Amino acid sequence: MPEALEEYTGGIYCDDTGDLNIVHDISVVGYGIEEGKPYWLVRNSWGEHWGEDGFFRVCRGTNNIAIESNCSWATPKDTWTEKVWHETTEAEKNDPNNDKTVYEFPQPVFEDDTTVEAGFLPKLNGACRVEAVSFKNGEVKNSPHAWDEITEENRAPAVDWRNMNGVNYLSWNKN
Repeated sequence: MPEALEEYTGGIYCDDTGDLNIVHDISVVGYGIEEGKPYWLVRNSWGEHWGEDGFFRVCRGTNNIAIESNCSWATPKDTWTEKVWHETTEAEKNDPNNDKTVYEFPQPVFEDDTTVEAGFLPKLNGACRVEAVSFKNGEVKNSPHAWDEITEENRAPAVDWRNMNGVNYLSWNKN
């Protein structure tokens, strides 16, 4: 991540260094156009004091900071309105694809009495955090990505998952 992004305070961020090194994960939560400039709306994990209340906008359509070439996606589901929380089933617990070599599944409840390593984004002893994810045979695509189906002609002018027809599909933004 370019150092300049750490000093971001607002506006559409366009990195000019060509840095595509992924060292920090973010969540793309929407997009829009401001004064003819397309942008992605991004939620960061550094808290509301950073950027635009914890969010930032980055140039869209130019793969700025590898935001378009190195990403994964999910289909959001409204679990907030009716407070429908997921309960891990026995089938999910016993799925042979679960990697139980690193930690038990489901993950144990985090206790505040663990020690923390020093440094930027330290690892919590006993908690799970993966520095980078890669797939042995490449990513498996079970359904089309949104960008495979949505064209410029049928795309809405702006999307904000914090308010989709009055429903907030995002989790809490906190450190």
